Amino acid sequence: MKECRKSKVLFLFLLPAVVWYFVFYYIPMYGITIAFKDFQIMDGILGSPWVGFDHFSSMFNSPEFTRVLRNTLVISGLKLIFVSASGIVLAIALNELFHEKFKRIVQTISYLPHFLSWVIIGSLMIELLSPVSGLVNNVIKALGGKEIYFLADPDWFVPTIILSDIWQSIGWGSIIYLAAITGVDPQIYEAATIDGAGRFTKIWRVTLPAISNVIIIMMIFNIGNLMNAGFDQIFNLYNPRVYEVADIIDTYVYRLGLVQMDYSFSTAVGLFKNAIGLTLVLLVNRLANRFGQTGLW
Repeated sequence: MKECRKSKVLFLFLLPAVVWYFVFYYIPMYGITIAFKDFQIMDGILGSPWVGFDHFSSMFNSPEFTRVLRNTLVISGLKLIFVSASGIVLAIALNELFHEKFKRIVQTISYLPHFLSWVIIGSLMIELLSPVSGLVNNVIKALGGKEIYFLADPDWFVPTIILSDIWQSIGWGSIIYLAAITGVDPQIYEAATIDGAGRFTKIWRVTLPAISNVIIIMMIFNIGNLMNAGFDQIFNLYNPRVYEVADIIDTYVYRLGLVQMDYSFSTAVGLFKNAIGLTLVLLVNRLANRFGQTGLW
């Protein structure tokens, strides 16, 4: 307490952030009671009749919900593997570059897509992948192939989503890993070189173990977002022809809640998604601590 009083001026800097989170994150949590009511706009939250877990029962018995849950887990799982790994690979590759100017150019180019919204990236993807005038399909046809409907073919939609997310996230995702790598003592690499270790051996035996704690922490964050398959990205790229593989929980909630105005059922689906996300964070953090790695707490 004495230390808090000594640093009271510093705590004042936290006050705007605390107020912001309280107003926009904690006060609205009262709205989750809609999930347990038959919410009517004219009656309000308090005046709407209580229905208990009826909406959750309907959710688990809905074939549509089973489909969106499967799509969410598939897309999120693939992103967890490939997008996360791409950031680690790029960080290691940049660390191995000795030409500083070329290294800075690569970093800048890889970071740029992160600062573009999915509205812009989605428009670029639609233009590039157009079966009629898109650059990618023009190249395919020039090589004797047949045009591919990347964003309208269920077989191609998910790989397209994963590759576009890698392109958008790889540079930004590599920043933390690159910072961790630069903190490794150079003498360890020198000792490994003296022992006859090659470049790939040093990556496997020195670099990866040195940043393993950072990888675990980032993995915990990513697994906590496993139920978030990327609303902005999919909403800007999907269409009814690929709903079977592209419709995820967030787009499903959007259509039910804002388009069809089924507020109670959509809130129940959103609450289920957030509860699973919290459970995954707690579980993975506990496993990380149990196996000797550094968790979040």
